[in-house]
Amino acid sequence: MELDGKRAYVLSNLCVVVERVLSFLPTKALLRAACVCRLWRECARRLLRTQQSIEWVSALEPGPSDSHSLVRALAEELENVHVLPQTVLYIADAETFSGHEECHGQKRARKRNSKETAVALEKLLPKRCQVLGMVAPGIVVTPMGSSSNQPQEIEDGEAGFALLFPKIDGVKIHTFHFFKDLKNRVFDESKFTEAAFPGLKNNPELRVVLLFAYNSWKPGANRFLHQIINCLNEKSIILAGGHVESLTSLISENNAEAGNSCGVVGLAFSGPQLQSATVLLDQDVIDERTVEAAMQRLKAANIPEQNTIGFMFACVGRGYQYYKTKRNLEADAFRKFFPNVPLFGFFGHGEIGCDRIVTGNFILREYNDIKDDLLHGYTTVMTLIHLGSTKANQV
Repeated sequence: MELDGKRAYVLSNLCVVVERVLSFLPTKALLRAACVCRLWRECARRLLRTQQSIEWVSALEPGPSDSHSLVRALAEELENVHVLPQTVLYIADAETFSGHEECHGQKRARKRNSKETAVALEKLLPKRCQVLGMVAPGIVVTPMGSSSNQPQEIEDGEAGFALLFPKIDGVKIHTFHFFKDLKNRVFDESKFTEAAFPGLKNNPELRVVLLFAYNSWKPGANRFLHQIINCLNEKSIILAGGHVESLTSLISENNAEAGNSCGVVGLAFSGPQLQSATVLLDQDVIDERTVEAAMQRLKAANIPEQNTIGFMFACVGRGYQYYKTKRNLEADAFRKFFPNVPLFGFFGHGEIGCDRIVTGNFILREYNDIKDDLLHGYTTVMTLIHLGSTKANQV
């Protein structure tokens, strides 16, 4: 009893010990522990402020037809992560997420649809979390466990990933959404100032914009996308992304008109500590040697690898059918030059980006003569985003 009394005293009064003990808990368990008493709540809050590294959940294996593998993986892994998500970007394969699978060369309906799957996924996340979700024909994903795991180009089959962005000191991450107004042919540029606070225009700290076009097959979609791109195409901003199959989640919005129209969604990254670079693998990149030459250009940007994520936005016409001799060629080349950077992305119907570098002193260097051509086909865009140094997740 005397020993128990000493333990109780230590765990009720010594914050250094309490924080050390609580530091081993995943975030969900930490939030539950914060309800024990005032001391534990204060310790938990301090710990949460140190959890500023990105984590992710990946799904690479199909499972039962009643739910997508990404939903099942999130339900399991969110119990174990050491991060409180403020923003989540998830991308899954369009075919199985939308409720179809291949069976003897024919499509058959599964027991779910994309809206139901998206709702099930969103319910797993914190209520105040920004969620942007999309589906695409193919997925690029790094398996969970380590940022040095080999990224996989999954051109067919069930797959997906969810990037979990915590609150990061000195970095603002916001979602945005623009859709074509059927009544107006000209896009109202004032919406840039209102979107993604502190805005996509007149924001000196804006460094990176990830752009995703959906319903690109609809009339006027290409012109609308050009209007968006032209407004954002500044040399001090990295633009990268591509055309997805469809938009599935954008929490805080439930606009039927937006869903039926063509549009652009994305993430805006603002903050002085951000560094980023993109390279374009155009149609002249045809084999392992030329792919590695493109990766060398990206490496020359000297973006720090710690607390950095990579994105790969590729055309559905690339991948194994394009290179023929080797699967996973572009993802393998990325891993060769960036051994500790996780890579995510998709195969889509068009790419957005160019060779561009924004470094810590905000000097832009371009490696080719095409400065403003950001819309492409039959290419791949590789992107690095460095979010700055993070607080150590230790007490």
